[in-house]
Amino acid sequence: MFGPPGIAYVYRVYGMYDLLNVVTEPADSPAAVLIRAVEPIAGAEVMRAARIAHGRAGARIVRLPAHRLAGGPGLVTAAFGLDRTDSGTDLCDATSVVRLAGPGGDVPDGDVVATPRIGVNYAAEPWRSVPWRFVIRGHPSASGPAHLR
Repeated sequence: MFGPPGIAYVYRVYGMYDLLNVVTEPADSPAAVLIRAVEPIAGAEVMRAARIAHGRAGARIVRLPAHRLAGGPGLVTAAFGLDRTDSGTDLCDATSVVRLAGPGGDVPDGDVVATPRIGVNYAAEPWRSVPWRFVIRGHPSASGPAHLR
């Protein structure tokens, strides 16, 4: 998380899930954004195969709609076949295996909403309730309870 902006910071949580973050600040200022969900616009079958290779619930994943393949932070890394060895990957490099790209279309004003984070019930207030989770309202790929989508 201390690298330059635009690189991947992948870490393990709960001893079992690797999570992808994008570093957002200069190297001397640790800050990153957790990628909680991704909507497949191409390569859904490759993502499905990566999820199956990741090792859990293969039969269920075969039936899973494409928009749910990377519908949670641990599922994002599994669907892209990422792990902690991918920390430091330049996500802004067009030749990188995994990279950031601009949106496929405009998101109407008011459709991006800020909600409290998910999975931090252990945190003290005000950190538990700070609206640092951004989501497109009603998006089917968004993770978390329906009222937070």
